[in-house]
Amino acid sequence: MRLDGRGQSALEQRYYLSSRALSAEELAQAVRRHWAIENGLHWCLDVIFREDHCPLREDHGPQNFALLLKFALNLLRSSPYQAKKSKRVRRKRAGWDDEALAELLGMSPL
Repeated sequence: MRLDGRGQSALEQRYYLSSRALSAEELAQAVRRHWAIENGLHWCLDVIFREDHCPLREDHGPQNFALLLKFALNLLRSSPYQAKKSKRVRRKRAGWDDEALAELLGMSPL
């Protein structure tokens, strides 16, 4: 149930295909896990790296670039460098400052 634009409740139905017979609770958990991945990875890639605005559309470019973005996101997540700052701020800082980039990559400063 959700509220529509007039403040009244509205019922939504969604349909899912699965190769397994699941109870309603198991299916709900599977859907939540799927959306946790969607929100945790794809949202970060779009917000931090603006992946949806990337002009690469041909050949292997999109797959190669997506791999590089995921590599960069994992570096931002795992690096202790400025851990209290947002991933977006750490990415921008590493792009602006060679010493910050070296620190993020775990290298000695240049």
